[in-house]
Amino acid sequence: MKKWRSYQSGLSARSYDAIIIGSGIGGLCSAALLGLKGKRVLVLEKHFKIGGWTHTFKRGKYEWDVGIHYIGQVNKTHSVVRRLFDLISDNKLEWSKMDDNYDRIIFPERSYDLVAPRQRFIDDMISYFPKEKSAILTYMDLLDDVAKTSRAYFGQKALSGFIGAVSYPFMTKKFFKYSDRTTLDVLSSLTSDPKLISVLTGQWGDHGLPPAQSSFAMHAFVARHYLDGGNYPTGTSRRIAETVSDLIEKNDGVLAVNAAVDRIKLEQGKAVGVVMENGDIIEAKHIISNAGVVNTNKTLLGQEQSISSKLAERLTTVQQTKSYVCLHLGLNRSAKDLALKNTNLWIYPGYDHDKSVENYINDQSADFPVLYVSFPSAKDEEWDQKHPNSATMEAITLGRWSWYKNWEDLEWKKRGETYETEKNKLTERILGVVFKHVDGIKDHIDHKELSTPLTVRDLANYPKGEMYGIDHSPKRFRQKWLRPRSDVEGLFYTGQDITTVGVSSALFSGLITASAVLKTDLSKMLKR
Repeated sequence: MKKWRSYQSGLSARSYDAIIIGSGIGGLCSAALLGLKGKRVLVLEKHFKIGGWTHTFKRGKYEWDVGIHYIGQVNKTHSVVRRLFDLISDNKLEWSKMDDNYDRIIFPERSYDLVAPRQRFIDDMISYFPKEKSAILTYMDLLDDVAKTSRAYFGQKALSGFIGAVSYPFMTKKFFKYSDRTTLDVLSSLTSDPKLISVLTGQWGDHGLPPAQSSFAMHAFVARHYLDGGNYPTGTSRRIAETVSDLIEKNDGVLAVNAAVDRIKLEQGKAVGVVMENGDIIEAKHIISNAGVVNTNKTLLGQEQSISSKLAERLTTVQQTKSYVCLHLGLNRSAKDLALKNTNLWIYPGYDHDKSVENYINDQSADFPVLYVSFPSAKDEEWDQKHPNSATMEAITLGRWSWYKNWEDLEWKKRGETYETEKNKLTERILGVVFKHVDGIKDHIDHKELSTPLTVRDLANYPKGEMYGIDHSPKRFRQKWLRPRSDVEGLFYTGQDITTVGVSSALFSGLITASAVLKTDLSKMLKR
């Protein structure tokens, strides 16, 4: 496990071409690409580990990811996702292929398997719903159409000035045909079978909004992403940050943890550097924020009244996602001994996803609207070698900030008996569902630990423990300002807020941002 360098004041005396605030995969990708183009970068991370949602944490012999559960397309060396990962990791990042049955959608009376490759997925869906063959085939065509039209939409984000303004309507029009509609609206136009709709949207937790609220474009991105199966970083998800940071350092870049930025320094309305919490000032020509657009504008720029007032109206046009809770389990037997597969489980109380979410948000005692169960140790080909006689699991469901607001001002591990009691009750509720679907683990649980929205806030610095930053509603994709180049000269955004949720999408935000900074199309670097 790589040891990270803590911030020291001496770093402020050096010169940098770009400063990246935050070390999520968008920030790391931006830094790596700029480094490959000869720019000296400084990555500042508030947390004590580099990686954002790609890092892991350990308890004794157990290790869990905090945000990566599976990634599509990287098993194919020619895919653009794989090529970009290879480029920024110097070909050092390796992948473990999951079983073809990557997701299982479970309802009270039966389950449906999502199985790769693409044709198997189609055949299975038709076997499940033989009367809906035409709808299913049309649906598959729509997934491809969304992918095709999205290339111009996201590529346009790197453009600026006159060219950006003139090209915008032409490069976005076809994509808006899909992004403007909800998932439920599109699927209801294809089929009247509510069970088919519920199965096809069974991965809605991957982007955070049920079908009546989510943009169909976002649904399509997720569904299509996994058609050729799921994959997991070999050596756990921390290998992403470790390999990418090695390349950054190889190109004379610097990464520092425990490096909290107080604000972005402005001179005459231009971003010229950052002011650290200890008062150090570090200057650079380009400032890239990987802290999320809301955090950037409300916190890092919020003290500059002329800036914050200008952006206040824009921030009202987007909504933050809901939060979640995650139960981390450590088991004292290997996944093989416990017969644990690596198929993800999506457990639902019924077929109406939107109604289930509404019921739970209004009444915490209602059935979980979704329980996602993942088996990270079973996905990692190196796990048994490095962690013998052990296995890990994770079970995730929605959470609500207001349920934990009473403890928001208290420090981790100092939130009192009532907080721990509430966590224990929720832990037992989650386990009650897990035990119904995963046999043979009850007597082998060696460690259990529940994270809450407060944990998410402390980890990701999202003020209310948001799961995925900004909601992926139709309205989100109409926000022209969600692009790398901000209104503040010298300040750029990167991360999932300017593209979409997901490691691969956040990865490509780094490519788009670096392209905007250098005013060149860096996707040319991916050609082989």
